[in-house]
Amino acid sequence: MNMLQTKHSDIKNLIRELRQRLELTQEQLAHQLGVTYLTVNRWENNHSKPSPMAMKLIELKLKAMGELGEDLLKEYFAQ
Repeated sequence: MNMLQTKHSDIKNLIRELRQRLELTQEQLAHQLGVTYLTVNRWENNHSKPSPMAMKLIELKLKAMGELGEDLLKEYFAQ
């Protein structure tokens, strides 16, 4: 599935799953992505979606996770 085709509601699952796998709070993930805690909270609660730049940072974070992030990469960033 191309990221452009990912439903808005699926983004919250991506963000939450990424955060849980990294054992981070919303605040900690926000810091790592250069956004506010409220931004991550809004993503997880379907009130907004990440910008293209934030999605690129999330993709890079998943790649850096190796095997642990591989399934999420395939599901949300497959080309």
